[in-house]
Amino acid sequence: MSSAAAAAVPQPGRTKAFLRLVMIEHSVFALPFAYTAALTAMLLWDERVHWIELLLITVAMVGLRTFAMAANRIIDREIDARNPRTASRELVTGAVSVRTAWTGALVALVVFLGAAALLNPLCLALAPVAVVPMVVYPYGKRFTDFPHAILGLAQAMGPIGAWIGVTGEWSWDAVILGLAIGIWIGGFDLIYACQDVAADRAHGVRSVPARFGIAGALHGARVCHVITTLLLVWYALATGAGAFFWLGLVIVAAAFAYEHTIVRPDDLSRLNRAFFTVNGFIGIALFCCALLDLVVRGLGP
Repeated sequence: MSSAAAAAVPQPGRTKAFLRLVMIEHSVFALPFAYTAALTAMLLWDERVHWIELLLITVAMVGLRTFAMAANRIIDREIDARNPRTASRELVTGAVSVRTAWTGALVALVVFLGAAALLNPLCLALAPVAVVPMVVYPYGKRFTDFPHAILGLAQAMGPIGAWIGVTGEWSWDAVILGLAIGIWIGGFDLIYACQDVAADRAHGVRSVPARFGIAGALHGARVCHVITTLLLVWYALATGAGAFFWLGLVIVAAAFAYEHTIVRPDDLSRLNRAFFTVNGFIGIALFCCALLDLVVRGLGP
């Protein structure tokens, strides 16, 4: 095989490094809520699961998230290099080249747009609206103290897009769920950003913790999660949710309470447990309860 042909063959190590770069496993934070929106729309539409549409929604969500993470890492690579916590990221160490990262990002973007086009015309027409905050977010920390709000806006697109993917129509019920998820994710991003206060202040990176301190950021996260719970209650009422969904809300509220007891301004030692474990559990637990509720209410295969 010629050297040119060999270069054209994807390198397994390079692919694995790219998947580490975009933290593909963190799709667990967003996918459960997109599924909740999509399956609720299917129940209200004709009470049947549309598996092809569910697959396309999955492809679209993973594609958009992969694009967003890759773009984030590319744009922030110089900031990451100056922060001891992020200095080992693949673009900083050279495990992934900028060219490879851009290639992966553009492929993911094409996959997202292709899935949106296959779903319905409204999904395709609104797809650029979902892309914009994904690109703006990493720049946000350069011009505002509230980049977490931009991240929340980006994440709110998931449930809204999933609902439109099923029905081809706008839904205010989906907007309620999208806002709940966006504010939830913005809130736990406030917690996550607390570990970078010293580096952010030293290098002029803007965030709520850098501007208002760790105590202020944790207070803001608590407010976000109270609002999230209220929005989920509103969504349950708007969509006629049953007992299992309400059980899920009780579990979510308890998880939020636990999350905010293990992270304190003077003790961030369990921050990763709050960020990864608790928030991953919240997404999966609420989806499982929502799915049981939808099946009880008549959703079938």
